[in-house]
Amino acid sequence: MKIENKTILVTGANRGIGRALVEEALKLGVKRVYAGTRTPFTHPDPRVIPLTLDVTNEEQIRAAVAKVGSLDILINNAGVAHYDNLSDRTMLNRHLAVNFFGMYDLIQAFLPALVRSQGAIVNNLSMVALASFPPIASYSISKAAAFSLTQSLRAFLAGQGVRVFAVLTGPVDTDMNRGLDIPKVSTESAARAIYAGVENEDEEIFPDPASASLSESWNGSAMKAMERQNAAFVAAQPA
Repeated sequence: MKIENKTILVTGANRGIGRALVEEALKLGVKRVYAGTRTPFTHPDPRVIPLTLDVTNEEQIRAAVAKVGSLDILINNAGVAHYDNLSDRTMLNRHLAVNFFGMYDLIQAFLPALVRSQGAIVNNLSMVALASFPPIASYSISKAAAFSLTQSLRAFLAGQGVRVFAVLTGPVDTDMNRGLDIPKVSTESAARAIYAGVENEDEEIFPDPASASLSESWNGSAMKAMERQNAAFVAAQPA
């Protein structure tokens, strides 16, 4: 699936990996990239169309659908991450509202356009979706839920021609990780790897050395085998 000449929507597009995804899309010759942000955003390239888009705001989602019209690739990158110890349910609700329900609502809103274009959904998740990192417990829970959603969508949408990708990021040099004394890759490097994974049609994309350590054995793993088995059950059901 080539990025060139595609119309793409990136959420959380004004900083971090989101901003890098916008810039890399332009280098790859994208036709148009809608940059969804909570706050006003401008870009010198006329192919970048700013969208005021809080993924928890139903009115803004509807307005985005009306403005975008046709769409080839939806990249769910917007997210929140706060350190916590699971003592505050409000914090858990906040993570779920953005990282899970915001993603869910945006996908549902744009799904008709993606079915028409036989397009793709790219969910930028995290390695903590597979094994929780307790200092960011609520974030980990929300990403685990989003990964499960991604697997279910992949099974349900396979018959409609919409591809669904899970990006399982490790440490990237963003605001969330900047204070951690651990090896990190640049946002530009992560963005390049994400698009390369989409073009290669890798269902799971591991865009950095830490996550890439999982890639070699991933397709033969028990988790992937269970996903295929469960997806086959869905495919076998009457339409």
